[in-house]
Amino acid sequence: MGITIRRVEYFNATVKDRPGEAYRLLTQLATAEVNLLAFNAVPVGPEQTQLVIFPESVESLVRAAEQTGLILTGPQRAFLIQGDDKLGALVDLHRKLADAQINVYASSGVTDGSGGYGYILYVRSEHYEDAACALGV
Repeated sequence: MGITIRRVEYFNATVKDRPGEAYRLLTQLATAEVNLLAFNAVPVGPEQTQLVIFPESVESLVRAAEQTGLILTGPQRAFLIQGDDKLGALVDLHRKLADAQINVYASSGVTDGSGGYGYILYVRSEHYEDAACALGV
């Protein structure tokens, strides 16, 4: 598989922090046939959660949001990196960005249990194009 790096757009939606909110949203998106590349939920206060939605098709997500009344913030940009899991798999990516003086301000990753990994990498918007160049995308 090697490594693939994609430019991706993501949106945020803030919901009440209560059981079933992510289920409700994910059900609506699946019903609207919105395919997700990634999804994350982050607490943003004692009673709110920010859902981070990475759609395969921005247009389909926006259309679904309009139909369901979901309030989205975005799009914002990040990088989706997928590759073969091995010791130090992320080292070269971070070296390239460090050499270009680009700060990674957030990231999240997971192995798939079958020898691969997925990694979301965030840089500041003013450094996005320079980061894309440094990463070769």
